Amino acid sequence: MRWLSKVFILTFILLGSTAWAEPLRVVASFSILGDMIKNVGGEDVAVTTLVGADGDAHVYEPTPADAKAVGQAQLVVVNGLGFEGWMDRLIKSSAYTGEIVVASQGVKPRQMAEEHDGHDAHHSEHEPDQKPTGHSHHHDSDSDPHAWQDLGNGQIYVNNIMTALAKADPAHAEAYQQRGAAYRAQLKETDQWVREQLATVPPAQRRVITSHDAFGYFGAAYGVEFLAPVGWNTENEPSAKEIATLIRQIKKEGIRALFVENMSDPRLIQRIADEAGGVVGGSLYSDALAPAGQPGDSYIGLFRYNVPALVAAMAKN
Repeated sequence: MRWLSKVFILTFILLGSTAWAEPLRVVASFSILGDMIKNVGGEDVAVTTLVGADGDAHVYEPTPADAKAVGQAQLVVVNGLGFEGWMDRLIKSSAYTGEIVVASQGVKPRQMAEEHDGHDAHHSEHEPDQKPTGHSHHHDSDSDPHAWQDLGNGQIYVNNIMTALAKADPAHAEAYQQRGAAYRAQLKETDQWVREQLATVPPAQRRVITSHDAFGYFGAAYGVEFLAPVGWNTENEPSAKEIATLIRQIKKEGIRALFVENMSDPRLIQRIADEAGGVVGGSLYSDALAPAGQPGDSYIGLFRYNVPALVAAMAKN
């Protein structure tokens, strides 16, 4: 009997170290990163996402609950490229001292469209220990932070996440590598699908107006020209003069495909469409995913939703 209870205790200790191991506590700055981490981490991670579905990370105000989540995290994953201007303050107030993973590490940054002169100047490579900058929103910095809009970059993000999870939790390193490789293959397949879809639109018609300049990487990767009202970001609206200039341009170039982003106010783009004779092709997912259970509620789903909407609208140009 005593021997049996010893076996039970030993079994419990052995199982306890594996089966009941707590999942790694990871904080993601926004929903797209949260989804990537879940795909690579599976049941071995518990992910807290700070800026959730339909949320705007540019103007986000962290809450005391966020500070608590960051303080208890074992790993924090951010986009970098000046995207999370509030992150430095949040890290400070949370007293977090662990690793900050910059998911965009190794991506060639583009500059924001307003700031380069018609050619896309590649920004110099960031230092390897790049930390999120303290900008209030990305238009203060010259890098365009929306690098995930190119699925090639998405694969770089996944590699960085996979490496960081394996380092933080070596016991599950192999599982992270397997899931990461499988997920990367899905992203590669999606990239191919995006190219096939867009190939159905004649190059001259691949032009779109969006409410916020978030598709520079998508445009460069997949050969679509995105025009956004100058000076318009998620905090400021363009002047009446800028809107009038844009309306003239839309009429002159016969662009009918207009889109609003899921975290923007649709009224202005609707007004531009009405005055310019364009059609609002719906909303596009740019900086945030859709709520769970809706189309566009995952990183891959974002492309599966956006691309057919873009193709249908551009066909009217």
